[in-house]
Amino acid sequence: MAQPLGAATTEFEKADRCGALDHRPRVLLGKMGLDGHDRGVKVIARAMRDSGVHVIYSGLWQTPKSLAISARDEDVDVIAASMMSNSHLTLGPNLLKALQSVGRGDIPVHMGGILPQEDLPALKEAGIARCFTTGVGLIDIVEAAASTVSAYDQEVPGGHATAQLARDISLAHLERPVRKNAVRRRPKRVIGITGSPGAGKSTLVAQLVAEHARRAEEDPSLGRCAVVAFDPMSPITGGALLGDRLRVDFNRLGEAAYYRSLAIRGEDYHALQDVTDLIGGACEGPEAYDTLFIETVGAGQNETRIRDHVDKTVVVLTPGMGDAVQMDKAGILEIADLFVCNKADHPGENELVRDLRDIAGRRAILETVATHGKGIAELLDALA
Repeated sequence: MAQPLGAATTEFEKADRCGALDHRPRVLLGKMGLDGHDRGVKVIARAMRDSGVHVIYSGLWQTPKSLAISARDEDVDVIAASMMSNSHLTLGPNLLKALQSVGRGDIPVHMGGILPQEDLPALKEAGIARCFTTGVGLIDIVEAAASTVSAYDQEVPGGHATAQLARDISLAHLERPVRKNAVRRRPKRVIGITGSPGAGKSTLVAQLVAEHARRAEEDPSLGRCAVVAFDPMSPITGGALLGDRLRVDFNRLGEAAYYRSLAIRGEDYHALQDVTDLIGGACEGPEAYDTLFIETVGAGQNETRIRDHVDKTVVVLTPGMGDAVQMDKAGILEIADLFVCNKADHPGENELVRDLRDIAGRRAILETVATHGKGIAELLDALA
């Protein structure tokens, strides 16, 4: 990249300050193909976040279909695809086709990375909106993403049900009117997952979703599951890096679950009730989202408001969180309906479980190693 953002003020930031934008840009960053390096794309993600953009990072090894599903479900303004594997002439057009197939062919695609100059005309002819070769500055990338923002319509083109749900959530989160015929119904199970930063909540949720999808494939009466994952919004720029879906294998999961990332400040769950009911009312029968997982921002001891919005609250802890005195303090441990001791393969797990037993009463304590899928089936049984 030619230059860091530093103290430079982008045209997007100027427009944001004077209220000229309908909403903050939502950008999906993804890497298709077999490229296993993400240092460059993380630099871009941080630059966008620091400029006030809401960045959804989907991770490595995405397929065109998985990236299209993510873009639709997150209701993004643009996909920024980073290419390093010399497969841009195949994957780019396939991504555009995948967007059409999932009901959001209107979402523009920007492509950057190792793109030979002689291939740019073919990419543009295929429908890639913007191409960025090496040496392009970060400001130019941010400005291009911001230029894709247009006013939200209540209805998305094409009328695809899941795409419409994504737009309904966008409007509800911004506290704007949602279409009058939107159905609202609370899902059968609404489960809050909270705990301190680094406890492994995102990985735990990803494993729960995968296990639920596997069971629902065998027993369609279970319905589908959905996730609302909150990440912090910068108090300085208003930007956010939404990376919780990074832990989910959408190449395998496909459309078996709905996943939505939202940025908030603190515990501001102003629209969560409406978002929950919109998800529950989006589909019926075997396609219904009967189970909703709500993952909080990494929580501190005094952050307890999620309990007001869910049927069950899971508090995730890990070894080394502190001595037994911490267990007696008021706050987050009081709201747990169920305790999960994650990273149970780490030293100190026995001491953590022992200390929890002193305060848990009749509340269950389960041990998991989310990165290896251990204890996930038992946890889902307990929640169901």
